[in-house]
Amino acid sequence: MTDAGREMLRTTFGQDAELYDRCRPGYPPQLFADLATLAGLGPDTQVLEIGCGTGQATLPLAQLGCSVVAMDLSPEMAAVARRNLAPFPDVTVVASAFEDWQPADGPFDAVLSATAFHWLDPAVRMVKAADLLRPGGALGIVSTHHIAGGTDAFFADAQRCYERFDPATPPGMRLTTDDETAEEAAEFERSARFGPIKFRRYEWQRTYTAPEYLNLLMTYSGHRAMAAQARSDLFACLTHLIDDVYHGEITKQFRTRLAIAHKAAP
Repeated sequence: MTDAGREMLRTTFGQDAELYDRCRPGYPPQLFADLATLAGLGPDTQVLEIGCGTGQATLPLAQLGCSVVAMDLSPEMAAVARRNLAPFPDVTVVASAFEDWQPADGPFDAVLSATAFHWLDPAVRMVKAADLLRPGGALGIVSTHHIAGGTDAFFADAQRCYERFDPATPPGMRLTTDDETAEEAAEFERSARFGPIKFRRYEWQRTYTAPEYLNLLMTYSGHRAMAAQARSDLFACLTHLIDDVYHGEITKQFRTRLAIAHKAAP
């Protein structure tokens, strides 16, 4: 992705922060249990969360007793996150791009980015995250991927809708269960700032009606960036499939992955 493309797409999420808050799923509870163990999180630990959205991952961190600085590029997303996290006085929500942010406090015991690290400037993200950590502190990167499973036949049929109405769609795409960890591990290693990487994986499903599924799609940057007519035609095609072919609902299979490593000694 080019710098200009990344910058354009990553600013789309705040266009409807309330929809994002309602429709974006959270994360498997076991992820936070593992994160607490692997990163030593608990009461009084200092955590920086990058790309907090409306607080889907921030809330479990707060419930662990962590003191959290949660940031998001979008002021609209940050405002919803503040509302959602108001019961937790040890959570501070900041509206800022990570690349520009200058912390008043630190270092942190852990830095976490849930489904957001890939939107950060590759030239900055690893180095700055390491700089903000205490020695031995942990960087955790969470990613969620749509994989084969659930209503597989629907997603094969939906590919034809995308190929018809979104010219940017690569032809013949099919879901797999592949797990691409090589590049993620290589980025940790290239930075020379972290020790060995550990991975944890969590598979889960969510079932959607047609309106629920279209709402979910509108929380993804690629769909928001489509031309309005093309998106309308695509959504009509998907609605026909769900309602008329798949009896009103489809199930999507997800894999959430945690990659975590500790800051190496200088």
